[in-house]
This record gives sequence, C-alpha cells and structure tokens, in this order.
Amino acid sequence: MSTPSERRANSGGTTVREAVDDYLRYKIKADGSETTMRSPLYRFARHCRNELGVELVGDLEPTHVRRFSEHLYDKVKLEDDPDERLAASTAQTYFAYVRAFLSWCVREQHLETNPANTNTAEDPLPQDDGKRKTQYWSDRDRKQLEHYATKRVDMALEGTIRTDAQTALRDRAIVVMLGGTGARGAELFADPKDDKRPGLRWSDVDFDRQLIEVYGKSREYEEAPFPESVHNVLDRWYGFLEPPTDEWPVFPTGHYGSKKDRLEETVSEEAVSAALEGRGDAGKTEVLDSLHREHEVPPPSISKEGVRRLLKRLTKEANIDPDGDYDYLTLHGARRALGRDLYANGMSEKAQEALRHQSIETTHEAYSDLQMEDVSKSIDEVRE
Repeated sequence: MSTPSERRANSGGTTVREAVDDYLRYKIKADGSETTMRSPLYRFARHCRNELGVELVGDLEPTHVRRFSEHLYDKVKLEDDPDERLAASTAQTYFAYVRAFLSWCVREQHLETNPANTNTAEDPLPQDDGKRKTQYWSDRDRKQLEHYATKRVDMALEGTIRTDAQTALRDRAIVVMLGGTGARGAELFADPKDDKRPGLRWSDVDFDRQLIEVYGKSREYEEAPFPESVHNVLDRWYGFLEPPTDEWPVFPTGHYGSKKDRLEETVSEEAVSAALEGRGDAGKTEVLDSLHREHEVPPPSISKEGVRRLLKRLTKEANIDPDGDYDYLTLHGARRALGRDLYANGMSEKAQEALRHQSIETTHEAYSDLQMEDVSKSIDEVRE
C-alpha cells in the first residue's frame, strides 16, 4: 500500500477542493445533480481544510472522514438553530455524496482506498427516525409580533422605554424582513464563523426592482423577493439611519465591543482611545457611532445569534405562545411560514421561487404535511 506522500506525488498535490471541482466538472452530468452535490462537497472540503488541517486529498484517512461524520451529527443535534440544523436524512445524504466522491478519487488514483468505506468513518452518523422539529409563524403570531415591534418604536420615540429609537426601528425592520422575504437568517445577518456572511448591506437592496441580493445556502449570490410590505418599513428605516455609504449594514449591531474593535482595526487604537477620553458628556456608544460615520467605517452587522436572542425577547414581551416545537418565534419559522402560505394557496412553484429551492421536489418535501392535510380533506369531501 502506498504512503500518503506517495499518493500526494501521484495526484500532483491535488487539494480536496480541486478534486471536488474536477469531480463535479467531469463526472457529474448537468441533470441537476451537480447543483445538488456542490454545496455538501464544498462543505466537506472546507471542513477538511479549516477543522482538520487536511489540504491534500491524498492525505485523507478514515479518521478524517469520521470527524466529518461527527460534524454532521452535531448539526443534526442542534436544538436552537433551525437555520444550521440538518435533518438526519440530509446528513446521511451528504455522507453518501462524500463517499461517492472519494470512490471517484480512488479511480483517479488520488487515493489507495476509499476512507469513507469503513465502520469507523460511518458510525457517528445519526439514524433518521423521520421526525422533524418544526415551526411555522402563524398569521396571528406574525401580526402580533409586528404590532408589538411597531408599538415598541412608538414607545422608544416617546422615551417611555429604555430602548432607543434607532434600535427599536432596526428591530421592527428585522421582524418585517424575516416575515416578508423568506430569506434565511444566515443570508441577512452576520455569521462570525463565515467571512462570506458579513450581513446584508444597503448595496444589496434594490428598492426599484423589489429584490435583495443574498449569499445563499448554495454559497452563490441569489436574488430574493422584496415585497412592498417590507419595502415600506425598510424605506422608513433607511431614512432614519441615513447610512453614509451603501456598504453600511442594513442591520448594524448594537454591541459596543464589536463596534470598538472594528474602529481600532481600521482607524487606530490611539484615535479611538483619544476620542473616548475626550468625549465630555457624550456617551461611549455615541462617540463610537460618530467615529464610524466620520471615517465611513461600516460597523459590523448584528449577528444571527443576536437576532435569535432578540426574537426570544420579543416573543416573550409580546405575550406570544407559538405552536410547534419551540417556545419562541424562530428565524426559520418565518421562512417556513411564507412558503406555507404560498404552497397552501396552490402556488407551489411560487413557493419554490420565493424560498429558492433547487427543485420543486424539495418544496413538496418541505410541505408534505400540507399535502397530506389536503388529501385528508379530499377523502372527507368525496365520502360526504
């Protein structure tokens, strides 16, 4: 059996990502499979490089693939992050894609044997019991949340609550954006673990064409809907915020430390310290906000986790008791609700387009419960 160094020599130092690109380009035909497999295989390549320190495909061992299986297991077991959580069936599918890719690597002489064809590699994979933790924002809950967010803006402008007007207006825009666009949380808000996801910028918002450009789950830029109901709220928020550049985040963070760090990285620690020391009666946050604008340094966007905490707080303050498996209105519940409303009204293709599913089969699977409900009603109708 050849050694890893010999395999590297045979493969010409091919990286995992390069091998994935070759596999998708030359092996997988253009029948939709390439698009379906690209994201999971790129996930595997990133995991190898970033988490395992494995750059070259010839260095892959069963223990490395096992670590990826453990990563998929952790994603399935996520309890409070529906955007990132995987279904057990999806984890099994992703692993199957990786195994097929590695079998191709053997045929291309990048590897001696397939490191995924071992019990060691496959053991951590979760079993699919068919159950899914789900939630839809009901129409009642969505309207109640939006009403409370609007009321909160009025109270902030009146000075009857501690929340400032800018924060209240931003939070209302977040609620309406989630409920009306079907965008994923990872597409609207920052993910500190992913440099490609800094949060939506004003340059991504097209008021005239009624669309927003987001970095999708496919890890490519996609156009998402931007209906009039969201347009109006975001337009008011834009007028209040008056961002100095189009690269300003649509939903800036309110976190003091994050704003200070960004300024120190781009201006200088000395300049930030001097401004804070000489602030007089001005608050520290006010000084930082002024520096961001003066130097046209966009502050960080609010993070996805920050929005999750916000939704938990707003759900409780608005006295909302959601249906489903969660005790607060989740990020993903808003997306599912939009798709449900379109799907239930006979617009399955519009639901697919709004949610940007790669195939109509994905949309049908996501709303299989509605299909069965419709079948049940049909049985009742024909047997009346």
